[in-house]
Amino acid sequence: MRISTKGRYALRMMLDLAEHQEDGYVSLGEIAVRQNISKKYLEQIVPLLTHADFLLTSRGFQGGYRLSKAAPDYTVKDILRLTEGSLAPVACVSDHPACERSASCPTLPLWQGLNQVIDDYLSGITLQDLADGKTGQI
Repeated sequence: MRISTKGRYALRMMLDLAEHQEDGYVSLGEIAVRQNISKKYLEQIVPLLTHADFLLTSRGFQGGYRLSKAAPDYTVKDILRLTEGSLAPVACVSDHPACERSASCPTLPLWQGLNQVIDDYLSGITLQDLADGKTGQI
């Protein structure tokens, strides 16, 4: 499994919004500067997050973005799953197994176990945990 730039930047954007939740709506320009991410790149990520109801938007002079829920209500898994699709380490344990050998594959339990560890780990870390410096170390 490899997390793309889109996934990493979405996580950084959501974390930035969690850390500035009390500021009200935050502009993409402010986030871009603080996170050293291109505003254009953030503009490509925002529709994913707004369509999934992860963000609230406000237009106008004081407009911007804010989290639609409290920071503890977002897990790293939720955000990465939205931006990356499947987080499975191999295709045979994704949502739609494509392997015809799965019934007799001796390595399938290995991949299923790894997939479960990834899922459990990412599900156990919230935006609030990251904001508080709790990285969910094993």
